[in-house]
Amino acid sequence: MANLRRIHIGLGANLGNAQETIRAALEELARWANSHHAQAQFKHSNLYRSASIGAQGPDYINAVAEFNSTLSADEILAEIQSIETRFGRTRSFPNAPRTLDLDLLLIADESVQHAHLTVPHPRLRERAFVLKPLAELRPTLDLAGQPIQKLLQQTADQFCEPIVENK
Repeated sequence: MANLRRIHIGLGANLGNAQETIRAALEELARWANSHHAQAQFKHSNLYRSASIGAQGPDYINAVAEFNSTLSADEILAEIQSIETRFGRTRSFPNAPRTLDLDLLLIADESVQHAHLTVPHPRLRERAFVLKPLAELRPTLDLAGQPIQKLLQQTADQFCEPIVENK
């Protein structure tokens, strides 16, 4: 049997009702993770608002999901791309505004280098909109020799704020 590893998926959206889309995508990811793995232990960060990077468009809503899996990187990628498609994702040009973007950020401490996939995500350490929700789930995480708290300090100039939910 394959080893159970901790998986982190980044979520982002900035078209339509992005908050609703991220919440629905989190529910779909949780259903998928729990249906394939008895020990999924699915959890997710709060939602964050961040500025669009590298393109014009509305602010993004972001979150990070975490669960355990024995699936390969390619199997996880296939599922998250399928979820993106169900939510209307198109890939018209790099950094285009999107209904939903799901990125495979981390697979435990493994590295994956394929033509179509790099894990850890290549820009993970540079983006506050990924680091802040990831640090919420894993405040003592070390990324390639750098504590996540130090990386957060290095990205402190990037707009990314938690969304306060009305309860």
